[in-house]
Amino acid sequence: MRLPVIAAPMFLVSGPELVIACCKAGVIGSFPTVNARTPEDLDAWLTRIDGELAAAPNAAPPAANLVVHRTNPRRDDDLAIVVEHKIPLVIASVGSPAAVVEPIHAYGGLVLADVASLKHARQAIEVGVDGLILLCAGAGGNTGWLNPFAFVPEVREFYDGPLVVAGCIGDGRAIRAIETIGADFAYIGTRFIAASESQASAENRQMLVESSADDIQLTDAVTGIDANFLRPSLEASGYTKSHDGEGFNVIKETTAMKAWKDVWSAGQGVGFTKSVAPVADIVAELESGYRAG
Repeated sequence: MRLPVIAAPMFLVSGPELVIACCKAGVIGSFPTVNARTPEDLDAWLTRIDGELAAAPNAAPPAANLVVHRTNPRRDDDLAIVVEHKIPLVIASVGSPAAVVEPIHAYGGLVLADVASLKHARQAIEVGVDGLILLCAGAGGNTGWLNPFAFVPEVREFYDGPLVVAGCIGDGRAIRAIETIGADFAYIGTRFIAASESQASAENRQMLVESSADDIQLTDAVTGIDANFLRPSLEASGYTKSHDGEGFNVIKETTAMKAWKDVWSAGQGVGFTKSVAPVADIVAELESGYRAG
């Protein structure tokens, strides 16, 4: 790997083009399996990724993200396809990774688990995962709430395996910083939404470029779970701010727009995104800051 970076799997954003470009640039590329519309499409995506990366011997490995909660109707089908392709890294999110650890380990794959609390970190370790992704405050999409300066050291008290930090990492100095506090990899999402190889719309990319940390809104009004979204996309989709004496809420006024498709996610590190650029250029910039730091 060129940098200790995983390009985070992003719903409706990460596809084969982004994964392949990231891996060829020397960072781990990943995608949610549900981004492929059907299990058959997933098989085709993985076949393409396998083929293109096989022709690039210096590429970093790809990763597939599985929603492991039992309410995901595709979990078992997608897991079977991932096992068939022997994907080297699997990211388990939204639930216990217990159901996927054994079949992934059977072919030599590794499992990383998303966790947002010390309790869930311990539970993931108990079922045999190979690393933890610490979802910290400020991460895009479904976010965590702990500061990494607290989260990483406390996890390190009982776990010496690989730690990945998610939340507000958008330049090379931030990658270096999370290593300094005891983590091993940076989990970067928002910066790669603006990559020319992503599946994000041109409007979404441009909004990222024009936004700052003040444009990020944490709310559970969109999905029922706390998540960070771009405030301008919330407003364009019919959400309005309201002070009702019980705290800050975001209220939906219309029903025309859909979560994730029309209401766009981003993390508090959105200010690092200054332009739309190819993955190769983004990684080169990250590397320059990392080496200088």
